[in-house]
Amino acid sequence: MRLQHLVLLCLVSLLTLGCNKQVSGNQASTNTSDRSTPSPVVETSPSTKSTTIKSGVFVPGEQQTEGTARIVTKNGKPYLELDQAFKTSEQGPDLVVILHRSDNVIGSTKPPAYPLKKGDYVVLAPLKKFSGAQSYAIPETISLNDYKSAGIWCRKFNATFGAAKFTSS
Repeated sequence: MRLQHLVLLCLVSLLTLGCNKQVSGNQASTNTSDRSTPSPVVETSPSTKSTTIKSGVFVPGEQQTEGTARIVTKNGKPYLELDQAFKTSEQGPDLVVILHRSDNVIGSTKPPAYPLKKGDYVVLAPLKKFSGAQSYAIPETISLNDYKSAGIWCRKFNATFGAAKFTSS
């Protein structure tokens, strides 16, 4: 029993150390296996009129993550917006913004990393910044009805930093 605890502690330590490496400035990665092509990050002005389709509040997973994620339409095009209160840890490499099929991403995975299964999510783009308002274009090929939450995911170590379950607005 003690051996199992020691092995588990070692695995948790390795994962934590891996996710705590300093993040590079652009967080881009050259490994393209099992990724969706990310959409460009889109900045919008406050004067742009938008309609909220659904929104949710982030809950932490591997790292503290907070704020609200909203899917909105602007000029007929869908975007995922993170609000001004959004904040996540700077302690992870290759962080990306995802849409996930589950409405309970954190509860349906296992700690400490909260790993995701291929096919359950789509990558929108690399996370632009660790806090504050930001907007990500959602490709028109994505059916919004298929995705029930948004998340911040450490692609390199398959660790979900946090997720926001959507509710209709």
